[in-house]
Amino acid sequence: MQYNSYFYIILLTLIISFIFDLISENLNLKAIKPELPDDFKGIWNDERYDLSQKYLKENTRFGFVSSTFSLIQLLVFWFAGGFGFLDSIAKSFTDNYIYQALIFVAILAAAGGILNSPFSLYSTFVIENKYGFNKTTWKIFLMDTLKGLLLSIVIGAPIFSLVLYLIHSFGANSWVYLWIILSVVSLIMQYIAPTLIMPLFNKFTPLEDGELKDSIFKFADKVKFPLKKIFVMDGSKRSAKSNAFFTGFGKNKRIVLYDTLIEKHTHGELLAILAHEVGHYKKKHILTGMIIGYIHTGILLYLLSIFISNQDLFAAFGLYSQPIHAGMIFFALLYSPIEFILAPAMNALSRKHEYEADEFAVRSTGLKEEFIDSLKKLTENNLSNLFPHPLYVFFNYSHPPVLERIKAIKIIING
Repeated sequence: MQYNSYFYIILLTLIISFIFDLISENLNLKAIKPELPDDFKGIWNDERYDLSQKYLKENTRFGFVSSTFSLIQLLVFWFAGGFGFLDSIAKSFTDNYIYQALIFVAILAAAGGILNSPFSLYSTFVIENKYGFNKTTWKIFLMDTLKGLLLSIVIGAPIFSLVLYLIHSFGANSWVYLWIILSVVSLIMQYIAPTLIMPLFNKFTPLEDGELKDSIFKFADKVKFPLKKIFVMDGSKRSAKSNAFFTGFGKNKRIVLYDTLIEKHTHGELLAILAHEVGHYKKKHILTGMIIGYIHTGILLYLLSIFISNQDLFAAFGLYSQPIHAGMIFFALLYSPIEFILAPAMNALSRKHEYEADEFAVRSTGLKEEFIDSLKKLTENNLSNLFPHPLYVFFNYSHPPVLERIKAIKIIING
């Protein structure tokens, strides 16, 4: 391998990012406050609050171990000439560049999955179990893994092959074709995911008739939201945590409530939560996110077209041929400093959108106290950190900390 500028840029980025994450996580732990906020008494208790701090500490320590292992794993593979060795194995099977790429990626993914599976298993069956969250059985875990593998083969492999073909055929101009095709694929996936992919992993049952359903459709008519389907997802078969989300595209738009959410919240609280999700649609946050995503993809593909044939980039990883599949991986590592800068900006925009959706929910339903109580219950049920450090929030939080959300809602109420 050559110790050129690409080698040092990527190596320094990996190390600096690791050190920065370590510092921010330590600051996050130091920001813990021993006393439960007065506003949360009655929904939280001291025992649950103490448990949430233990949960945060244990996950932080575990995250440090797993991220350290991942970094060492990558560096050892890199410095030992693993990329070149793996490329030679792929080439020994076939002369077809697409088959070579599929073999290369399959071996890399399989090795990574095997090496990292102990961490996934420990997180699910030890930590999440210890704190009362895990409901996943070994059968569900294995079936999820197999289904994910099947989707990778049926959907991921053909798309990856198409990307390789276009880069190989059109070279520097391929990014335009890739941008168009991947944007179309993204739209198609948003349309079919709720009906074809997500049901492979969870059961989606239409919300039963009754007061809650009636109040939701009445609210949807009031705010002119084209709601046709409300589903309850059996999230409880994997975790005791609660959530709700908006998914789909076009006629396949749907709002999904976890069954655990329905069990633990009043109808007023559920309507306020749902109104928040509708707020994202009404405030055009979803459309904004899609547009930003397409622009980001276009820039990424343009830069990829520039560096995909850069010999120095390949040499930094010990390759003196230029297989497209390896170049894509190397470019992803080279691009990581840009992502390190972009991620906080995207998180800041996401937090702004959350505040706006909160305001929409409060103003459109009038359920101010119910919405605040729902946020308190969600954080209590999920053992969320009530006092994250501002630096950690800046780099990692797509949602504002719950205390800041409640403070903003009270300003709306008093205003």
